[in-house]
Amino acid sequence: MIRRFFYIAVGVCLAVWTMRKLQAMRPENVARRAVGRAAGFAGELVDFAGDVRALARDRETELRARMGLESLDRNYDVKDGR
Repeated sequence: MIRRFFYIAVGVCLAVWTMRKLQAMRPENVARRAVGRAAGFAGELVDFAGDVRALARDRETELRARMGLESLDRNYDVKDGR
């Protein structure tokens, strides 16, 4: 009796697991996950670019101070240096 209950429970767990995996493979679910991951990656990329710009600005200020050049008191645009 307990053996039958065990195998029924294992079968139910496998059926639930299989149904969830099959539903996750549906095209609309795959597309939703892909869009979510792409948006997350884009956000991380924007954060990384901001960190790189800040570090470059700090390093440039440090080098200008070491060389005795004019300081960077203004916030210059990184694209064209003005």
